[in-house]
Amino acid sequence: MSVETNEMGFLDHLEELRWRIVKILVALITGTAFSFGFIDPIIQFLKEPAAQASQTIRFQTLTVQGMFLVKWFIAIFAGFVISMPVTIYQIWRFVSPGLRVNEKKYIIPVVFFSFTSFIVGASFGYYVIVPFSLEFFSSMGQGIVENNYSISYYFSFLGWLIIGSGLLFQMPVVSLLLSAIGVLTPPFMRHYRRHSIVVILILSSFITPPDPVSMLIMSAPLMVLYKISIWVSWIVNYRREPV
Repeated sequence: MSVETNEMGFLDHLEELRWRIVKILVALITGTAFSFGFIDPIIQFLKEPAAQASQTIRFQTLTVQGMFLVKWFIAIFAGFVISMPVTIYQIWRFVSPGLRVNEKKYIIPVVFFSFTSFIVGASFGYYVIVPFSLEFFSSMGQGIVENNYSISYYFSFLGWLIIGSGLLFQMPVVSLLLSAIGVLTPPFMRHYRRHSIVVILILSSFITPPDPVSMLIMSAPLMVLYKISIWVSWIVNYRREPV
């Protein structure tokens, strides 16, 4: 009898997960449709780093349906950003049953903190990593070849850097969530601080273009964020301790 109850509890858990995923997808589709209505201004905004490069950069589409696919890619990209608060909220609601009553009241600050961290990280990628990368790589062919880039490749390159930067800046939020459910503690994070530097360098190398300067530029704020994550973990664990 107890086995059946456990099985039902597990199935209920899967049902809850399914509905959370459905709500996230609905938010993503809604955000994508909304973004497509403003797709031309968004494209102009994303082309701005290339326009500010010292070397002339021209774009071209290499297939008949190329621009159509590019517009939908950018719409999904923007829809993902717009739906971030809903995504974070649904993830928090999924894990919240395992939290104490006094910890559940932090749901709104967590959603705001996570979305803000993502925007800061995405802005760092757009205003720092992308211009530096374009300037560095476009200058490699100076006086030899023209910088005629595929528009689809440019936007996938841009999206990878911006989304990747935004996700990496979620480190303090992940620390908060894992600390809230008792997985992370400040002593654990301090003990593996040196290991974290290696992990940060590896993650930065995946996100940034293959040059050491971009990797170091990305690694510097991540190391600061790791220290902030330790501080966040300390606050959460301090509040979890019984009075």
